[in-house]
Amino acid sequence: MSSIHRSKSNDKCLFSQILGLIPSTILSKCINKNSSDDGFRRYNTESQLIAMLFGQLNGCYSLRDITLGMNVNTLFLKELGLKQSPARSTMSDGNAERNYQVYELLFSELITYYKGLFSKSEHYKIIEEIKGRSVKLIDSTTMTVCLNLIKWAKFRTAKGGIKAHVSFDLASQIPEMVYITDAKTDDRKALSHLKTSYQSILVYDRGYLDFAFFKDRIDNNGDFVTRLKEKISYQVLEDRPVISGENTIIISDQIIQITGEKARTTGLGTCKMRRVVAYDSINNREIDLLTANLEWSAETISLIYKSRWNIELFFKGMKQNLQIKTFLGTSENACKSQIYIAMIAFLLLEVIRRCISKTVHGFSNFVNLIRICLMHYHSLSYIVNDIREITVRLKLKASPQANLLFPI
Repeated sequence: MSSIHRSKSNDKCLFSQILGLIPSTILSKCINKNSSDDGFRRYNTESQLIAMLFGQLNGCYSLRDITLGMNVNTLFLKELGLKQSPARSTMSDGNAERNYQVYELLFSELITYYKGLFSKSEHYKIIEEIKGRSVKLIDSTTMTVCLNLIKWAKFRTAKGGIKAHVSFDLASQIPEMVYITDAKTDDRKALSHLKTSYQSILVYDRGYLDFAFFKDRIDNNGDFVTRLKEKISYQVLEDRPVISGENTIIISDQIIQITGEKARTTGLGTCKMRRVVAYDSINNREIDLLTANLEWSAETISLIYKSRWNIELFFKGMKQNLQIKTFLGTSENACKSQIYIAMIAFLLLEVIRRCISKTVHGFSNFVNLIRICLMHYHSLSYIVNDIREITVRLKLKASPQANLLFPI
């Protein structure tokens, strides 16, 4: 990053400078570990990554769009280190056949490499009682697809769906782990793939509610906050005083024990749990919350769960600004590759927006700025710091035909 300077002109286009944010040593490590270039004579992993990242940042909806966009001139291809522009058939074969795990690993390695830059987001609101604790939000988003075309993505009778399960760090506002399944897969099966430390506070919706997972967290002093399903039976051991905070309305605060066969077989039935009912003024409803922490105030529990809204905003930003709804391939491998590359694109954009830009940009406006300037030969720092939305007036010399609509 030290090579990025503030001068206006640059001998590399913006897209090439963004690619430079991916350390070659990390990319090589991922390629070698997955042997992802074996069997591909022309279209290697780096070429596929370049093409698909171009599609993400340039808003391409098809392989044809990527081909046309990259065929600007031979100088552009040479600058990117490509021997030729990627053909649609070549890209299609690469997406289908090259194992998506190379991009899954690359995303993970880049998260580790850049993690120190995102220690705390400007939008992070500290909850005093858990100050200094790491909070991980776990949730999923579903991309609806045509089941006739993408047959592996089972969802409903007439619809297909691809689900991305994400572990999202609250303080840094960055996704740390992603696990992709068809939309029909039970959310609980994703928990073992989104491994988090017991020192972190986990926050997740009731779709991930799992008694064995609860018991494991409790046995290892791991805190969590989730929603209580209506069908789960329990007995009340203690009604605690109801204390509302400045930002929350608490309706009920109880110590309970979960009953039923599953609770007995997993050992959860012997554990004391906390049930807090809070009022959601935005949606005019009561939210039934569950945790094993008996010490936190009811307001803290409510605020922790309320922080889930951050991951919803992340999903919204991804779907509106990057290509994870329109898929460029139909195989499971192609779809997963595209999602992981979209995650890599998001991370690179956040590195620029939050660590290089000194100007405050909303994510959507920032993505548009990058897309418009993607092939401009200005420095990255100049584009994100000095380009403004202003009217530029050109001083032109008057000519005899200046007032004619159609000069003769």
